Amino acid sequence: MTLHRNRMKRGALRRRARDISVMLVVLVCATVVIWTWDKTPTSAFLPPESHYLKLQSEEKVERLPTALNTETKDSYSLATPFVNKEGSKEDSPDNKDTEEEEEKQMEEATGEARKTTHIKETSSDPESNILASDEERTDGSTSTAHIKNQACNYAKGKWVVDNHRPLYSGSQCKQWLASMWACRLMQRTDFAFESLRWQPKDCSMEEFEGSKFLRRMKNKTLAFVGDSLGRQQFQSMMCMITGGKERLDVLDVGPEFGFITPEGGARPGGWAYRFPETNTTVLYHWSSTLCDIEPLNITDPATEHAMHLDRPPAFLRQYLHKINVLVMNTGHHWNRGKLNGNRWVMHVNGVPNTNKKLAALGNAKNFTIHSTVSWVNSQLPLHPGLKAFYRSLSPRHFVGGEWNTGGSCNNTTPMSIGKEVLQEESSDYSAGRAVKGTGVKLLDITALSHIRDEGHISRFSISAAPGVQDCLHWCLPGVPDTWNEILFAMI
Repeated sequence: MTLHRNRMKRGALRRRARDISVMLVVLVCATVVIWTWDKTPTSAFLPPESHYLKLQSEEKVERLPTALNTETKDSYSLATPFVNKEGSKEDSPDNKDTEEEEEKQMEEATGEARKTTHIKETSSDPESNILASDEERTDGSTSTAHIKNQACNYAKGKWVVDNHRPLYSGSQCKQWLASMWACRLMQRTDFAFESLRWQPKDCSMEEFEGSKFLRRMKNKTLAFVGDSLGRQQFQSMMCMITGGKERLDVLDVGPEFGFITPEGGARPGGWAYRFPETNTTVLYHWSSTLCDIEPLNITDPATEHAMHLDRPPAFLRQYLHKINVLVMNTGHHWNRGKLNGNRWVMHVNGVPNTNKKLAALGNAKNFTIHSTVSWVNSQLPLHPGLKAFYRSLSPRHFVGGEWNTGGSCNNTTPMSIGKEVLQEESSDYSAGRAVKGTGVKLLDITALSHIRDEGHISRFSISAAPGVQDCLHWCLPGVPDTWNEILFAMI
């Protein structure tokens, strides 16, 4: 009995000691909790703020609607380097001086673009930049609004097949489309090139709709000012807006902008059409060199013309106040054949140019682009509603010669020389440099057009001489439609 009682006493002591130990542990923990709460209430046991925000940001980034949300970065590759050589079927064959200068510049530009792309891809993660911006917020919340508002580089992306293309019929858009560019009216039989759509890499591109365009441009004027490639873009836009259908209600308002066929002339200096339901005007003005050209002797039909490299076209100086969206381009008329044939004489500061360095056509062209872009930029504060764009050079694809020496572009297979563009900077180096630091935006179409060599009119032209191919102008519908889709997105 005595032994049993002793065992019971020892068991009770052990239980009491265990209870006391538990109570001491609870008291210590409570003390720690109270002390911590006093120091940093509510957040002591939450994950670090940076980690919490990072998870929130990543989740939101994944839900962002993008054109390529199923693609990975590894599915893209750099496009074939583009080397520009100027000239065209319309141009004179005497353009070697400009070509050599342009080729050197484009090689340098391509190298710069490669270096820029490599640096950005290896040292800067766009997603990490987004997360860093979120971590700077002080209210503990996250937002993706700034992600959606970031400027999209529409020049980066790839061509994809889209069975809903083209946006209009090349055989039906006769009211707006010149027959010399409507390949459906020629002997060409393969039209796979019409079924491609440009898909930007890092963002969605708004789908073009004619009615949506007219609503967006209500009571506004869109003006294309440039060479024959600018005219192609203008005709493309007219076909896209109307869906290629005849529109008898559209008004010809050319005279409002001085577009009147001169006596003895073949055509006016441009075209302007107005859609009455939204009072939207779309026009094109011919200015192949994007500078002011005026006759030295207006009474002499054979007079020379002053080519004012430092003066914008007279049309812009006279009608800029009536324009809301301006798209400019030049490039393929800067050759000796054109200058000599048109009797153009370079002028600077109102007098004939004596600067030998500027006399080089590549330098003269770049000087003019910079000059005109700079002038337009200076006018932006005076016209708050004006949006101005400079379109980069449309590439040519002559192989084995020039337009008059047997050059050809016989390929008809889409994407045979590539389908993707990843470079950060434009292949048109002079265009990129001209708009840098200005309010004029770059409509960069050079690289994405370069990998579409099958889209030219080629040997199917109905207006070219036998054996002459057009590897400069594009079949419509075709590549210029994409230029307008990007323009629509940027507007």
